Amino acid sequence: MTSNTATMGHLPSGCGICTTIPDIFYLPELIFGGLVWILVASTYVAPPNPQGWVMAVSVFCFIMTFIWMVVFACGSHNNKASWAAADFIYHFIATVFYLSASTSLAFVTLSLSRGGSVLFLFYQLDIAAVVFSFVTTLLYFIHTILSAIRWKSF
Repeated sequence: MTSNTATMGHLPSGCGICTTIPDIFYLPELIFGGLVWILVASTYVAPPNPQGWVMAVSVFCFIMTFIWMVVFACGSHNNKASWAAADFIYHFIATVFYLSASTSLAFVTLSLSRGGSVLFLFYQLDIAAVVFSFVTTLLYFIHTILSAIRWKSF
């Protein structure tokens, strides 16, 4: 296995994305982002606008992260600094989007807590979605910081 500090100055390809930092965060981002997507899709959509934003962010980030991971796994990036910059920019945008979606989902969940016993199941699902959404935000944030460090080391 290669040392993570020695590989910070280049972009991995193939199975290297599963062993180098920050690329090791792709799979957890996909897993937790998919959980947010599933949990929000299975809840009661009382205020449709904030829930729609959460769905849009989770679906967009899930698809783009998967595409981004495939591009890196196939080696289509040619180990250029512009790809490192694009990696940083994408993860920064995903972090901002997920932070706004997590905050609005937490607000909607808080408003559901005042509902009756009929909404209790949806409230539990929304709590789980909020937790996974903030975990996904944290993963994207860590990936953003580490991508910025890698970009600057080019």
